[in-house]
Amino acid sequence: MSVSDVVKFKATTKMPNLTPGKVWLVGAGPGDPDLLTIKALRSIEQADIILFDNLVSQAIRDLFPASTPAFYVGKIKDAHSIPQHELNDLLVEKAQQGLNVCRIKGGDAFVFGRGGEEMLRVKEAGIDVELVPGITAAAGCTSYAGIPLTHRGVSQGCTFVTGHAEKELGVNWKSLAQLEHTLVFYMGLSKARMISTKLITEGLSAQTPAALIENGCCPEQRVIRGKLSELAEMVEREHVQSPALIVVGDVVKLADRLDWFKTMTDQQNSETQIKKLSA
Repeated sequence: MSVSDVVKFKATTKMPNLTPGKVWLVGAGPGDPDLLTIKALRSIEQADIILFDNLVSQAIRDLFPASTPAFYVGKIKDAHSIPQHELNDLLVEKAQQGLNVCRIKGGDAFVFGRGGEEMLRVKEAGIDVELVPGITAAAGCTSYAGIPLTHRGVSQGCTFVTGHAEKELGVNWKSLAQLEHTLVFYMGLSKARMISTKLITEGLSAQTPAALIENGCCPEQRVIRGKLSELAEMVEREHVQSPALIVVGDVVKLADRLDWFKTMTDQQNSETQIKKLSA
């Protein structure tokens, strides 16, 4: 259902002029429905209306109650279904109609999810709002790729950076290059060449291990590894598509020994194939 449909949607099971409904800002995690928190699932089940983003996986959407209207209000690059300020107002409008609203986002709403903007608008309108944290992509996708964000003797910290900004990307590249942290870039595919060039120019070794994690925490997850200097070529050569994370740091080398998800899915696929052949 489209944004115009949700604008027209009115409370049908609630009488007007009663107490406003409630808004849940829910982090859905990075894709695997088993990573939803119990609280997130309860919010989905209790809602009168669900507004979901592009990065909420189909497997999670399949958990939406069939009787609950669910509307797509997501964004992809250069294609926003609804401007952010209108979406903020829409949350208020639906709650004022007496509806309990589940606003569900991929990852965590407070990590590059614009959840703060939505929560401020809802609170300013005097609407009851609750935040339900989700597993952010950096934590979930690296775990499923066998890449620890920190590791004793390798990396004592991690830094999350967005590759997308409303106007200009204000990043202190010199500081990032000197941190000796694991660096995780969200929404950075189109800026891969700039990211590698800036970091190398500011002193980070061109040989630093780097990884691209596409569709993390999903059955179709891909992990492409190489060197920082090869980052843009990796994106182009492997035709990497969003959603994808860029991970830079020596922890990437540990994936050879710590990978578990690909091993598990390969084994499951092999067993499935054997069953088909023997059927």
